[in-house]
Amino acid sequence: MIKIITRFGAHFYFCLRYEKILVIEDNKDVRENLAEILTLSGYEALTAENGKIGVEIAQLSSPDIILCDIMMPELDGYGVLHILSRQAQTADIPFIFLTAKAEKEDFRRGMSMGADDYITKPFDDVALLQTIESRLHKSERLRVASAQHTGSIDRFIDEARALEAIKHLSENREMRHYRKKDLIFREGENPRWLYFVESGKVKIYKTSDDGRELIVKVAQTGDFLGFLALFSENTYPESAAALEDCTIKLVPRQDFVALVFGNRDVNARFIKMLAGHIAEREQQLIELAYNSVRKRAATALVHLCEQSDTTEVHLLREDLAALAGTAKETLIRTLTDFKNEGLIDIKDGVVHVLKLDKLKHLPN
Repeated sequence: MIKIITRFGAHFYFCLRYEKILVIEDNKDVRENLAEILTLSGYEALTAENGKIGVEIAQLSSPDIILCDIMMPELDGYGVLHILSRQAQTADIPFIFLTAKAEKEDFRRGMSMGADDYITKPFDDVALLQTIESRLHKSERLRVASAQHTGSIDRFIDEARALEAIKHLSENREMRHYRKKDLIFREGENPRWLYFVESGKVKIYKTSDDGRELIVKVAQTGDFLGFLALFSENTYPESAAALEDCTIKLVPRQDFVALVFGNRDVNARFIKMLAGHIAEREQQLIELAYNSVRKRAATALVHLCEQSDTTEVHLLREDLAALAGTAKETLIRTLTDFKNEGLIDIKDGVVHVLKLDKLKHLPN
């Protein structure tokens, strides 16, 4: 083992193993003990005595993983993570907090900022090494998978991290069951929750002054609801009700805000969702303004089939009419025309799409 003292005052331990681990810890005994454990385990250990030095070393050496204490002079662990997560060359490095504090708020703050894991001092050597190995293997799997993907490595890792964090956001939450037609939230109400569709389908709709509905989206398993109001810090711009019996998980507003505004990857993911939301609404307005009733009804059927990956549409006529932006009676006449033309069949109230491609390319 070779030890070099750099101009930063940090010790670099070199060995034959490729993986570099940066230890940022102000306690000398803990720092040197960690470095010794890592080098004996075949890692290349880099150490820094405070947050500022740690940031400099991370920027210069690009370690494979970072172990960082929280309570330090000069710059604490939260500050280190904040700086490194916003720089392209260090943003994707797995980051593990070392802390003697185990209070819930510390864990929540760290994870909401994008930390990958926590190790509480005093730590078990075996548990420490297992955690490091696990994070390194996970990082490598993401890189290998992304190499097989057409997109860039950085984009893939960002997407994967965001999806994992969003998945965790919906775990261990209050779960509510809604029966068909039950209201989930109402337009104009103040938001308290982010809703996650565990199972079933939900209609998102707006109501006109005379009580008519326009369905703007049919959400299904895996979709989040209500995030627009949470982002804008305003009331719900739309209402949501169950199209069928469904199960919804409720994520507290404060947890959503902490994760989205503290995690760059999750923030980017929800911004994409917002952009998609806006694009869908603009397209819907164009179709309502310029498409015929036949075209709108056909588009609604095609959308429902493609969304559910089936050719059967189980939807009440009033809901299908609201999705197409027309009256129920007009929709029924249009469906009858489609049936006579051999485009669909109707059995026991269920619409069976027979010629999806023709419906998709139906002239206006």
